[in-house]
Amino acid sequence: MSTPDKTFAFMRGNILVLSISGALGMFCRSMVFPYAPLFIISLGGNPAEIGIVYALGPLGGLIAYPIAGYLADHVSRAKLIAFTGYFSSLTFLINIFAPSWHWLAAARLLQGFAVLQHPASSALIADSLTPKSRGRGIATMMTVSGALAILAPYAAGHMLDWQGVDTGMRILYAIMAAAYALGATINLIFIEDTNEAKTETVEFSQLSESLKDAYSGIPALLQQFPRTLKALTAIIILGFMANGVASPFWVVYANTHIGLTSTQWGLVLLVEAALGNAVRIPAGFLADRYGRTRFILAALFLSTATLPCFIFAQTLMQVIALRCVVAITMAFFGPACGALLADTIPRDIRGR
Repeated sequence: MSTPDKTFAFMRGNILVLSISGALGMFCRSMVFPYAPLFIISLGGNPAEIGIVYALGPLGGLIAYPIAGYLADHVSRAKLIAFTGYFSSLTFLINIFAPSWHWLAAARLLQGFAVLQHPASSALIADSLTPKSRGRGIATMMTVSGALAILAPYAAGHMLDWQGVDTGMRILYAIMAAAYALGATINLIFIEDTNEAKTETVEFSQLSESLKDAYSGIPALLQQFPRTLKALTAIIILGFMANGVASPFWVVYANTHIGLTSTQWGLVLLVEAALGNAVRIPAGFLADRYGRTRFILAALFLSTATLPCFIFAQTLMQVIALRCVVAITMAFFGPACGALLADTIPRDIRGR
C-alpha cells in the first residue's frame, strides 16, 4: 500500500510551481469571468454584443495557437509562460478603464493571444509526470489550483451587489491584473525547463518564417496523431464550441429569467467548485486505475443530458442541483482527458 508521501510525490518542482501560480489565476478568473457579461451590459452592450465580445477571444487564440505550439518546442517554456502572464496582466488594464463595451471587445481579442502559454504548460506537465501518475497528478493540480477559488465567485457576487456592477468589476479586474503579474513572476523564477536540449532563439526578425513553419507543419503533424488522439481532438473542439456558445449567457439567464442576484449566482458557483474539488482527486485515481476513455464517455453523456435542463430551472436550489451534476462530470472529464492527451502525444511534439 502506497503511503501519502509516495502517492503525492509528484507535487514538487514544476508541478508545485504551476499549481501555486495556477491557484492565483484560478481565484481571479473565478471572481471575474462569471460576471463579465453583466459588465458588458452595464457598459451599453446587449446579448448580441456579448456574443461578439466572447467570439473575439477564440479568434485571437486561433491566430496564436499554431505558433504557440511551435514556440513551446523551440524556446524556453518557462519564459514563454511568464511572458503570457505579464501580457495578460497588461490587457486587463484595458478592462479597468474601459468607457464602453467596445473596449472590452478589444481587450478580449488581445487576451485570446494568451493561449501562447497553453502548449508550453501542457508539455511541462506531461514531461514532469510519469504515465502512471498523470490522472491523479493533473487532478491534484486542478484541485490545488481550484481550492483557493472556491469562495471567489461568492465574494465577487457580494462585491457587485455592494459596489454595483460597473465599479465592482473594475476593482476585480485590478485585482486580477496584480495576481497575474505575481503568478508570472513566480513562474519565471521557479519553473525549470524540460526542453533544454531543443531550446533555441526565435528572433522577431524571423517571426514570419517561424509562423510559416508552424502553419505549414500542421498537416504533417495531424498525420502523426493516433486514432485515439484524433477522436479526442474532435471532442475537445466540439466542447470548446458548445462552451463558447453557452457559457457567456449562464449568468445573464440566471439573472434576468430566474431572478438570481449576483450573490446567489456566486453561491451556486461556490457549491459547484467545492463539489468539483472534492471529487476531482478520487476521479484522477480512478482514471489511472481503470482507464481514461470510459470516464470521458460517461462525463460527456451525463453532461449532454443535464445541461439543457437549465432552461427549466425556476429556483436557486434547482440551479444548484444542476450545476452540481456539471461539477461531477467535469471533475472526471478534466483529469481523464488531460491524462489521455499526455499518454497519446509523442514527447517530441507535445508543445505543438
